[in-house]
Amino acid sequence: MLRFVLKRLLSLVATLAVASVVIFIAIEVVPGDPASYMLGLNAEPDTVQALRDELGLNASKITRYFQWVGGMVHGDFGTSYTYRTPVSAMIADRIGISLPLALYALLLSTVIAFPAGIIAATRRGSVADVSIMGATQLGVAIPNFWFAMLLVLFFSIQLRWFSAGGFPGWDEGFFAGVKALTLPAVALALPQASILARVMRSSLLDTLGEDFIRTARAKGLTTRQTLWRHALRNALIPVLTIIGLQFSFLLAGAIIIENVFFLPGLGRLIFQAISQRDLIVVESVVMLLVFAVVLVTFLVDVAYAVADPRLRAQR
Repeated sequence: MLRFVLKRLLSLVATLAVASVVIFIAIEVVPGDPASYMLGLNAEPDTVQALRDELGLNASKITRYFQWVGGMVHGDFGTSYTYRTPVSAMIADRIGISLPLALYALLLSTVIAFPAGIIAATRRGSVADVSIMGATQLGVAIPNFWFAMLLVLFFSIQLRWFSAGGFPGWDEGFFAGVKALTLPAVALALPQASILARVMRSSLLDTLGEDFIRTARAKGLTTRQTLWRHALRNALIPVLTIIGLQFSFLLAGAIIIENVFFLPGLGRLIFQAISQRDLIVVESVVMLLVFAVVLVTFLVDVAYAVADPRLRAQR
C-alpha cells in the first residue's frame, strides 16, 4: 500500500509540473497587455513601459515562469496587477466561500443520489424506478444557472426564506453562512445528484447480477444483508470516481453560480481577473484549482485500494 501511494504521489507531482507549463503558456498567448489595459488607450508608451517594468512583465517568459513556480512552492502566488495585494491573501479570502460551497453541494448530491440509486436498483422496473430515472433525466437536462434563477424567484422573492444573493461572512455566524450558501448549493447539487444516482443504479445492478451475490443468497442471507454486506461495497468503485470528479467540478466550475448569487468566491475572482487582464491572479487560481483536482484524483485512487483489495494486489 505504501509503495502504491508513493507511486501515485510521484505521478501527482509530474502532473502538476506539466499543468504549470500548459497554464503559463495558455495565459501568455491571451491577447491584451495588462499594463496597457490598466493605463487606458491614451497612455504614453514610456508610461506603459515603466508600468511593465514595475510589474515585471518585461522579463523573459522563462524567467517569469520559474519565478512564478518558485514562488508557489514557497506559498507566494505573486502580487495582483490590479489590486497590488498578494494573490495568496485574495485566494485565502475567497476559498472560505468556494470550498464550503463545493462541500455543501457534494454533501447534498450524495445524500440525494445514494438512496435514489439504491431504491431504483433494488426495485428495477417498478414505478419507483421509472419515476427516479425520469427525475434524474430532468435534473441532467436542466441548466444549473436557470435552476438557480428559479430558486431565487421562488424562495427569495416569493417566500422570502433566503436572500437573493451575497454572503454575510462567517463572522455573522455559522448558520448565517450556511443559509446564504443553501440556494447556490442546491443549484449545483441537482445535476450532480442526477448523474450520481444513475451511476449508482447502473453499478449496483451490475453487481447484483454477479455470481458471488447468488452464492451469498444461496447461503441464506436475506436481500437486505446481501445488499449491505456485499453488493453495495463492490458497487462503490465507479461511484467514487464520479464523486471525485464532481467535487473537482463543484470547486472549479461554480463560476456561473457564484455570479448568479453574487458570491465572492474563487469563480467570481477568476471572472473579474480575466476581465481586468490580471494574469497573475488567473494563473495562480487556475493552478490552485488544478492542484485540487489532481489531489482529489489521488485520494480517489487511494480510496479504490481501500475499497477493493484486488487493486492493491494488481499494483
